Amino acid sequence: MRFKKFLKYLLFLCLIVSVGFLYSFSSVRNQQKKIHEIDIKMEAGTSHFLNEAMVNKLLIQNNKTVKNQAKSSLNLYGLETYVSKNPYLEKASVFLTIHGKLKIVVRQRTPVVRIVDKDNSYYVDKQGVKFPLSEHFSARVILVSGAEKEHEMNELMPLIRIILEDNFLQKEIVSIEKFDDGEVQFAVRSGEYKIDFGNLTEIDTKFKKLKVFYNNTFSDKTIQNYKIINVKYHNQVVCTK
Repeated sequence: MRFKKFLKYLLFLCLIVSVGFLYSFSSVRNQQKKIHEIDIKMEAGTSHFLNEAMVNKLLIQNNKTVKNQAKSSLNLYGLETYVSKNPYLEKASVFLTIHGKLKIVVRQRTPVVRIVDKDNSYYVDKQGVKFPLSEHFSARVILVSGAEKEHEMNELMPLIRIILEDNFLQKEIVSIEKFDDGEVQFAVRSGEYKIDFGNLTEIDTKFKKLKVFYNNTFSDKTIQNYKIINVKYHNQVVCTK
């Protein structure tokens, strides 16, 4: 009886050792597999700063492409960190499949405005992150001038978010100019006139007032007679020819 019990434990131990050996052998072979394919997925969006070929170039390290390298030699975390540093990318995920395919999923930044000043121009995304202009793609966004400093841009962001959330305002307003006294002025798509918006208070009320004025003057095209439309005064719209 004792011998049978010993034999049972011995067989069980051999089974465990065999499974461990097979797992270790399989793991080593898996790590020795080479990257045979690179699959790049661009998340859906409106930005086209980078294409798949450009992302693929980001995978070249020490003048060597990651394709045909052994899986064990690849530092996925380092590669993901390096790709994510590209200024046009909001997020990047890099991972391997068990079949030796390297998959990269990237999300490009979505610019909401383009800052224009005498020394530099750059985009700002919906998170308030700055990133440079591109030679390959020009985003059609609101132009902003007079807000070179970070705190000035932060002050404008609530106004910009309201504009972007409104289908009419998003199409109509093409640029925002911020003056030293804190007031802002819009240039619009529908005419040569400018809109004096005043300071950044009662934003919703001013836009409602502007829309009512538009409704009353667009149909007969009298709005084209004005150079300045001023909505900064309480309960009135003042126009200058």
